[in-house]
Amino acid sequence: MSLPEPKVPFILASGSPRRKELLTQAGLSFTTQKIDVEEIVRPGLKPLEVVDELALKKLEACGDLLKENLVITADTLVFKDEEILGKPRDREDAVRMLKLLSATDHYVTTSVCLGYQDKIHQFNVTTTVYFKHISEDSISYYIDTYEPYDKAGSYGIQEWIGLVAIDRIEGSYTNVVGLPVAETYQAIVEVGERWDISAGK
Repeated sequence: MSLPEPKVPFILASGSPRRKELLTQAGLSFTTQKIDVEEIVRPGLKPLEVVDELALKKLEACGDLLKENLVITADTLVFKDEEILGKPRDREDAVRMLKLLSATDHYVTTSVCLGYQDKIHQFNVTTTVYFKHISEDSISYYIDTYEPYDKAGSYGIQEWIGLVAIDRIEGSYTNVVGLPVAETYQAIVEVGERWDISAGK
């Protein structure tokens, strides 16, 4: 499966270096533009509803970018037993989260939106992550060395903790990094044909 040459430019509306790196590795040609939105959602939503709403809010905030560009937005959520584990407030909160994740499983869901003009295609992908037991010393070492304060769930799977403390995953690895690349690539191909924004069909 190859990506058709686009008739319109791609914009990744995200400031995430991890998402940028993943799409670059997939061979996509795009530019990035960070979109700031207030990540406040309606009360009472379940985690999957929250992540979908946030990704859609980011797309809706793109405004005029949608007129002439295929825009990609995404939001990633880590949750355990319906508790959403966002970015840690401080070191104590990061320790609490990693202790909660130790020796058990949790879920990582990324919701992706593709938008062009008034058209929207949205999907989400969930991966189950299983951690081994993480000792308090290991938790302290990881937090003090890698300072995962910008990461949901207080960890990055591509970092030291992912190498030594994750037992296995079920589903997309790149989803846990921040973007399900295979599914996003397939979606770009499909909407390119459906919305007639790919050349050489």
